Amino acid sequence: MTDKATIDAVIGRLKFNADGLIPSVAQQHDSGEVLMMAWMNRESVKETLSTGRVCYWSRSRKALWRKGETSGEIQTLKEFRWDCDDDTVLLLVDQKGVACHTGHRNCFFNAVRAGAVTEIAAPLKDPAKLYGGKTD
Repeated sequence: MTDKATIDAVIGRLKFNADGLIPSVAQQHDSGEVLMMAWMNRESVKETLSTGRVCYWSRSRKALWRKGETSGEIQTLKEFRWDCDDDTVLLLVDQKGVACHTGHRNCFFNAVRAGAVTEIAAPLKDPAKLYGGKTD
């Protein structure tokens, strides 16, 4: 999808933290809906740009996490962006199904409304059925 020279140039510009990670926000490309935040490392950035399928770094598993490998809820990269400080990534994606491991369409379903904590969207899928007891 993206050539090696371009991938190397992007990775060279990004400012990864002391753990070798950079925060990445996934946004639905056509609606602007903010879906989730996850971490990427150099290898996951390279794989995402090389394949067009979004790959993150799972801090809990200490391994690459290809979005949808367990659930089938795949994110396809439409555009890879980063901010003016080179320390945060914005991924414009096409999300198939739900983005959140809880079964919600996105991970931002909690809010404070009228002075109270409120769940503003119900899950669309049962996470137990979606992941077979695993998180994605």
